[in-house]
Amino acid sequence: MGKLSFVLKRILSYLLPINVYKQHSSVSKNLEVTWANGELVLDSKNTNYSYGSLQRILRIGLENIGFETVLKAEHILVLGVAGGSVIKTLSEEIGFKGRITGVEIDSEVLQIANSYFGLDKIPNLEIIVDDASKYVLKDKNKYGLIIVDIFQDTTMPDFLFEDFFQKQICELLDKKGIILFNTMCLTDKDRLRNKEYLSNINSEFYTLRTIPRIERYNELIIIEKK
Repeated sequence: MGKLSFVLKRILSYLLPINVYKQHSSVSKNLEVTWANGELVLDSKNTNYSYGSLQRILRIGLENIGFETVLKAEHILVLGVAGGSVIKTLSEEIGFKGRITGVEIDSEVLQIANSYFGLDKIPNLEIIVDDASKYVLKDKNKYGLIIVDIFQDTTMPDFLFEDFFQKQICELLDKKGIILFNTMCLTDKDRLRNKEYLSNINSEFYTLRTIPRIERYNELIIIEKK
């Protein structure tokens, strides 16, 4: 009966979303696990948090960087884990076998990630519960790839665009290291924010490119150390 229920939910989800779990989080507020279009996704109140469209967005960024380039990294840092969809892409689809460190401030969302998406089954993954803005100041590692994917529902914390944070994550890059930064642009103010952010990065030391209007509202920023 359990297996039949699983199959039926998946089939019916092509017609309408089927919620399977709800939880209030002190950090992320409302979290929901839902069957939608045949796949299990994690959503906040107003946006997709993991899997679904978010997984497609970050996969486009990784494709743009090049899977072969990603595989050359010895250590990858993911700031903002949520349900772990980009980590699943790295591990299961791209076949990355190096070290992955994930930093997530919300311990409750990690419980969902483990229970419903099997994040704790990935052998080369270390999860650290911490505030990313504080963690990067004390981290001594170097990374071939840093993925920044931090949201609180549809809001992006201000620190992500502040000079100290941008400089610090660049300092954590290994030689030829790359930053993949997922941003959301809902307004003209957001687009101006991104433009100012890019203008503050020294093009003498870093190559910059953007992929705008992915899934309509997301813009990926790719920063590569020369």
